[in-house]
Amino acid sequence: MTRLTIALDAMGGDFGPQVTVPASVQALSRFADLKVMLVGDESRIQASLRQLNAQHHPRLSIVHAPDVIPNDMRPSTALRRSADTSMRVALESVASGEADACVSAGNTGALMALSKYLLKLLPGIDRPALVTALPGANHQRKWLLDLGANVACDADTLFQFAVMGRC
Repeated sequence: MTRLTIALDAMGGDFGPQVTVPASVQALSRFADLKVMLVGDESRIQASLRQLNAQHHPRLSIVHAPDVIPNDMRPSTALRRSADTSMRVALESVASGEADACVSAGNTGALMALSKYLLKLLPGIDRPALVTALPGANHQRKWLLDLGANVACDADTLFQFAVMGRC
């Protein structure tokens, strides 16, 4: 495995740093080639790291982002008012090449809209899709795309999901 840097929206989800920070420390202990950028309120992240005695982990960094996108914010509003949010800053680190991937448990609509705006789409793809790995036989993962994020899909959209799944 080559070195992988993940920008983690540490403020995302219902519980923010009290879940995301311990999960990142656990992932670092399991994957030697992983580096994690915790993006969010630095003081809250530091407090969580102190509880775990992990504030000086060599493959962990903190990127301060003082604001959070609420779960009820509309994606169009998030596009206009998200400059200093943990989600946007994490996505910008992927856009700049500082991180290889972004993980967020925050507002899904905002994540999709910001991803499309900041990271762009593959040529011939009209909309992003959520993806997850499913365990398969012989430890081979299977990938499932569009986890219910789109209400209606035509044949072209389903084909585009297949193209993304192949990448």
